[in-house]
Amino acid sequence: MIPVRLFGLLILALGLACGPAHAERRVALVIGNSAYKSAPKLGNPVNDATLVGGMFKKAGFDSVDVRLDLNATEMRRMLREFAGRTRDADMAVIYYAGHGIELDGNNYLIPTDATLETDGDVLDETIPVERALFAVEPAKQLRLIILDACRDNPFAKTMKRTLASRAIGRGLAKVEPTSPNTMIAFAAKAGSTASDGDSKNSPFAIALVEHLPKPGLDLRKAFGFVRDDVLKSTGYKQEPYVYGSLGGDDVPLVAAKPAATGPQANPQDAIRRDYELALQLATRDAWEAFLAQYPEGFYANLAKGQLNKIAAEETRASAEQKAKAAEQEKTRLVAERAQKAEQDKAAAAAKVAEEARTAAEKQKQIEQARTEAAEQQRKVAEAAAAKAQAEKQAAEKAKAELAARRAAEKTLAEQTAKQTADRQLPEAESQKVAALAPVPASALSAVDLAKSVQSELRRVGCLSATADGDWSAASQRSLMLFNKYAGTQFDVKLASVDVLDALKAKPGRVCPLVCNFGFKADGDQCVKITCRAGYRVGDDNECEKEKKPVATREDSRRRDTERKATESSPSKPEASGQIFCSSAGCRPVQKGCRLVNGIIAGRVPSNAAAGGSYEVCN
Repeated sequence: MIPVRLFGLLILALGLACGPAHAERRVALVIGNSAYKSAPKLGNPVNDATLVGGMFKKAGFDSVDVRLDLNATEMRRMLREFAGRTRDADMAVIYYAGHGIELDGNNYLIPTDATLETDGDVLDETIPVERALFAVEPAKQLRLIILDACRDNPFAKTMKRTLASRAIGRGLAKVEPTSPNTMIAFAAKAGSTASDGDSKNSPFAIALVEHLPKPGLDLRKAFGFVRDDVLKSTGYKQEPYVYGSLGGDDVPLVAAKPAATGPQANPQDAIRRDYELALQLATRDAWEAFLAQYPEGFYANLAKGQLNKIAAEETRASAEQKAKAAEQEKTRLVAERAQKAEQDKAAAAAKVAEEARTAAEKQKQIEQARTEAAEQQRKVAEAAAAKAQAEKQAAEKAKAELAARRAAEKTLAEQTAKQTADRQLPEAESQKVAALAPVPASALSAVDLAKSVQSELRRVGCLSATADGDWSAASQRSLMLFNKYAGTQFDVKLASVDVLDALKAKPGRVCPLVCNFGFKADGDQCVKITCRAGYRVGDDNECEKEKKPVATREDSRRRDTERKATESSPSKPEASGQIFCSSAGCRPVQKGCRLVNGIIAGRVPSNAAAGGSYEVCN
């Protein structure tokens, strides 16, 4: 209905949607029974269940199931299904609004189809509260049951007793949960009844919605505030009560908002945004809504000027319409030749209306000029405020930087003085002090710092070269690898104290071990891959079975060519299988030699055999 309020609700919704996600999973079941078939209809339970269900949804619960006017079968089914959802939940809540009854110290929730003609029907037609406790029991952190069922029960008045000694209490009986981290909240103390109040919601439901969803508020304190509100609103006749206990830590229904970091938003920024939104709408409703929210201040005065401008335009439009009507009446009377007195009267009325229109037009122009001048002043003021804010932030930043620089200089001076004092100590004592108090990283020289960073890069597996203190291209590449695998963004061009601290924070290898072909990683070393017989290292650096060579057509051609060349070439001397015998005995002719008969150079060789043959070798 009011645009500015809608804008505010939109901002709130966005804030809830964009807030940090809660680690806990929270589920809720809300039941409201009003339309009882065998008892007068209750006015508030359905409204209360709808209100409380909306509260859980706005509080960011992962699952909120709102069910209205359930019979016994439906209630049992809903509790069974809800028990399944609580198995992986940290927080489980059941809210019930309707009739309840206490029988022999036990509490029961009454479905809409219950008749309860006798006390024995309670066991068959109602749902024990223990069934609700069973449904929330799997939740890990909190189990909460809220019973807005302490009303004056009409069934108890008409119910027949099978045993005169059987007790049917007023309201509900006290319950002490046996499971840890379990709470049961009653709208009224055990043995007393609760009031529905005079509005569409009960005092208990209104107080619940007011206090339970406050971020970071412990449930015990929240129910304490609920108790106080209900007592006041009922004239101290109804006192809510909580049974069960929690641990020492706070257990809020909605987690606390994270503490704001960085510069805080200027409250005037929100007012300015709402003002600019109303300026875009430029309607009376928008400006009235703005003034209702911000009745005082700089922007309120501007909004009042905008309302004056709208009022002047409305007056001008009304005067123009009246002047037009008076002129038409005057023209009509002239055309109909009415009596002169009537024509004069109409002419006078038209003149008055025209004068009013002229005055309204002038007033509109005045108000428009005023609003334009005010808008101009607003923009100048906002620009000046923005400039002042920027200058203030710059001054604060410069001040902080100066303080940090002075602190660093002071620390450096203290370290220098300490080192000078250490050098004056005896050598043994100096070494002892140096061992007990190592020099901080911030006091290292550039070479020592680079060497320390290189040593750490070697330790985490990102550098294979030695740590020599020279921050070379290899060292820069190793820091680039560390950034890649550690998810950091350090400047690789220099070795800094921040890099050294980040490296020391890593307990083991960061960069993966890369081995050459034929080697594999074994811990922090590369070892040669050894394959069993018949296997070799394949292209994927894994052992694979050796393949027998397959003869190709090219291989066949090459063998034929070699065979023909061999056949066409002169045969080489080979052993002929002949036997050479002499006075020393017989032996095979040597390889490359042969037996010949004849005389060489007119004489018989000295190695000639008895038959005149002799051995000739190449």
